[in-house]
Amino acid sequence: MRQRCLGSWRSTVIIATSIPLAILTSIIVLSAIGQTINIMTLGGLALAVGILVDDATVEVENINRNRAAEPEKDMDEVVLDSASQIATPAFVATLSICIVFAPMFLLSGVARYLFVPLAEAVVFAMLASYFLSRTIVPTMAKYLLRGDKTEAERATSRNPLVRFQKRFEESFEGFRRSYRGLLEASLHHRRVFLIVFFACSLGSLAILIPWLGRDFFPSVDSGTFKLHMRAPTGMRIEETANLCDLVEKSIRGQIPAGEVQSVIDNIGLPYSGINLSYSNSAPVGTSDADILVTLSVNHHPTDNYIHQLRLTLPKQFPGVSFAFLPADMVSQILNFGLPAPIDVQVVGNDLEGNRLYADALLAKMRYVSGATDLRIQQPFDEPYLRMRVERTKAEQLGFTAHDIAQNLLVSLSGSFQTSPSFWLDPKNHVSYQIATQTPQYRTDTLQDLQNVPITGTNPAAPPSIMASLVSTQRGTGMAVVSDYNVAPVIDIFGSVAGRDLGGVAGDINKIIDAARQQLPRGSRVVVRGQVQTMRASYVGLLSGLVGSVVLVYLLIVVNFQSWLDPFIMISALPAALAGIAWFLFITHTTLSVPALMGAIMCMGVATSNSILVVSFATEKMTEGMDSVSAALEAGFTRFRPVLMTALAMIIGMVPMALGLGDGGEQNAPLGRAVIGGLIFATVSTLFFVPAFFSVLQGKRRHSAQVEKAQ
Repeated sequence: MRQRCLGSWRSTVIIATSIPLAILTSIIVLSAIGQTINIMTLGGLALAVGILVDDATVEVENINRNRAAEPEKDMDEVVLDSASQIATPAFVATLSICIVFAPMFLLSGVARYLFVPLAEAVVFAMLASYFLSRTIVPTMAKYLLRGDKTEAERATSRNPLVRFQKRFEESFEGFRRSYRGLLEASLHHRRVFLIVFFACSLGSLAILIPWLGRDFFPSVDSGTFKLHMRAPTGMRIEETANLCDLVEKSIRGQIPAGEVQSVIDNIGLPYSGINLSYSNSAPVGTSDADILVTLSVNHHPTDNYIHQLRLTLPKQFPGVSFAFLPADMVSQILNFGLPAPIDVQVVGNDLEGNRLYADALLAKMRYVSGATDLRIQQPFDEPYLRMRVERTKAEQLGFTAHDIAQNLLVSLSGSFQTSPSFWLDPKNHVSYQIATQTPQYRTDTLQDLQNVPITGTNPAAPPSIMASLVSTQRGTGMAVVSDYNVAPVIDIFGSVAGRDLGGVAGDINKIIDAARQQLPRGSRVVVRGQVQTMRASYVGLLSGLVGSVVLVYLLIVVNFQSWLDPFIMISALPAALAGIAWFLFITHTTLSVPALMGAIMCMGVATSNSILVVSFATEKMTEGMDSVSAALEAGFTRFRPVLMTALAMIIGMVPMALGLGDGGEQNAPLGRAVIGGLIFATVSTLFFVPAFFSVLQGKRRHSAQVEKAQ
């Protein structure tokens, strides 16, 4: 594409040389500041490849244009004059792209750690590209383009590639002349054209954005899924293991054997508190189990199997609740350790009242479209044996309540936690823990518990058993006690399927607001989880989007010493935003953090192309042209570099936008946003910006002439 647009393989070699050098420079600087090669830095470099051709392309195209206009001029002077003509516009265009990433460094949380490396990769590559376009590119152009063939020499060549290139150039010139005719028509009806174009851009944004939906990050098909299973509360771990075998058999029956690589069951609670703190499945007892299924490389979409299992497993195993937890690393990080992206917390001291309110809230949330795997985390039906000490009888026999509780604790849980004992091996000098505990097979029944012997500190107390001093009563209670900032809390966890997270969260918030009057006194409802992080990131990125536009405008004002020209240069940005909305809508892509990142980047690229057109038109007006003629000449002359820069960027984004490969879905919205924004921004740069320039500069010149006449 670059060779066809530039019309010379020598020019293509010059530009192609600057790209790997700029990328290598960026990698060296990233390594120096402690960054690594990862998905985000590689995504930034992939994002930069399409932009890196900008500086060198504009430089080489300007050299070729000036050389064709003055063929007798010395090559050194042509190169120097061409470089000086675009030094300031190219510098401002490069800074416009770099400065839009400044708000990224103001982000917080997970969005900062994800996108700051990407921004650094792009900025370092762009700065290196500008430095190379001012040094190596002119030097190579001086030697390589000196021996380049002229148009007359190409016309007599019999090389089939040269002849094909000549035909392409003729077709491109015809296309360029057609563009000139369209631009003339737009300038002739410029006021109507500006109103219609601007109204269409704003109308597209107003209509499409509510239909896009909002997600934090796009879902990634990692080829694994984790199924959390909760049997009836209090089920023994052996029975839970048997139930896991039946569930695993059902899973293998619904997924082809060739697509199942492994199935791993984790049953009950982790062994230690440290392991439990790192668990993100929130188990509460022996009735909980996690089933991790890893699919083979060539598998059908994982979401299809998850949807099928959601429908079949509850029917096959009534009384058992199932929930699919985040299995890939990205989703687990975004959930901050929670087992679900939505966490509705009912906080307050009235646990019974909060439980009734949570049950009613859960029943209403089940009707929300797209909400799935809804459940209350804390079970209230854990089987209990309440043992009440007969204090009068115990005192008569010489026992205290502490003696009875200590005997029961040692018998069931061991003695190490209450009275640690160690034995030092004299041979290896290693201390070993010694614990006394009744074997589990001796405490299998209620009768065994009642036969536990009681001893105390009073030597006169006669030997007794638990049944003579304790009354036993069956009951139920909480399986786990949860607190958030010391306050008791009940969690309602939920996931999303077939709908965007923002839409589901919005409907849930409406239900919470409607049911807020039924809250017990002193309690409150808080929505946490990925929803809360998404809102904070959206606020930061949308503020960054506005901030990037303001920074670009102020940067151009400082460099061009004008308030009007920079305003004309950023006038292409509404069309860019409309293009982003249209492309996301057409590709069925929800608005997400990567898409907003692409929108921010598109602001810089769109502005850089407008700078080339407006700066050239301003030069022509300085030479004496009127605003309409200057706008027409600027659009026609800068048509090739603007179109080529946009096409190079769009083509560079195509692999990312397709989302190919493992984890490719994560950055696909970024590529799609950039492609859509650049398509519309290029059209706006070539049509809207010249028309807008002719209107504003025409009024400015007319006002100046009137003041001068007065």
